[in-house]
Amino acid sequence: MAFLDLTYRAIKPEPLLTSFVESFWMLVNPTGLAQPIVLVPDGRIDVFFSVSAAEPYHVSLLGLQDRPEAQVIAPHSTVFAISWNLLAVEYILPTQVGSLLQNGCELPGNFLGMGIDDLQDFEGFCAKAAARITQALPARVDPRKRQLFELLYASHGSLSVQALAEAAGWSSRQINRYFTRMFGLPLKAYSSILRFRATWPQLKAGQLYAEGNFADQAHFIREMKKYTGAVPKEVARNHDDRFIQLSTLPGK
Repeated sequence: MAFLDLTYRAIKPEPLLTSFVESFWMLVNPTGLAQPIVLVPDGRIDVFFSVSAAEPYHVSLLGLQDRPEAQVIAPHSTVFAISWNLLAVEYILPTQVGSLLQNGCELPGNFLGMGIDDLQDFEGFCAKAAARITQALPARVDPRKRQLFELLYASHGSLSVQALAEAAGWSSRQINRYFTRMFGLPLKAYSSILRFRATWPQLKAGQLYAEGNFADQAHFIREMKKYTGAVPKEVARNHDDRFIQLSTLPGK
């Protein structure tokens, strides 16, 4: 079964929430067949609201991923999800993720006031989640952190740690301590994931040679193997839609 047999949709949040929320999305497998995939890192924190024929409704949080992970999309399953930017970890989410690198945890089933009935209407889910998140927005965000994350995402991980530190008015040592404690990896490692994510569309389009912020072709290949477990040519072919980066999928 190909990934195209599934239904994926994504909605971007309104501007008020963009510092904290990257997107709302849904993934439905209406078939009786499991879909094996290799999920590759994209630098997001995800909260899943899920139900399937085999599992009751539950809510889970997935921390950052720094390597590929084989997963299976269950038959007759529905997942509505919120993908968070890192600023949300400190200011919105109910649990820390520093210990959840390549791992996850269960959240209360009523997180953001949601329940199984909310998985019947994606637009309604997004509206309800956006309203609850708006209510939880902090009165004040550390301006150093806001500046840091704005530059980090705008540059797709291309700026050095020192350049980011100077622009944010925050020492690189303090930033790396913050990243390791809050997210489970140093800033440089996270920037590398964002750089890989920015390259993913060109790779999927068949561009097998380094562009942008890679030192050379060997560096490009090493990064692809690190985050996908395969060489660029194999990822570009992507037989049976095996390699998936949810943040770059086209909605339908």
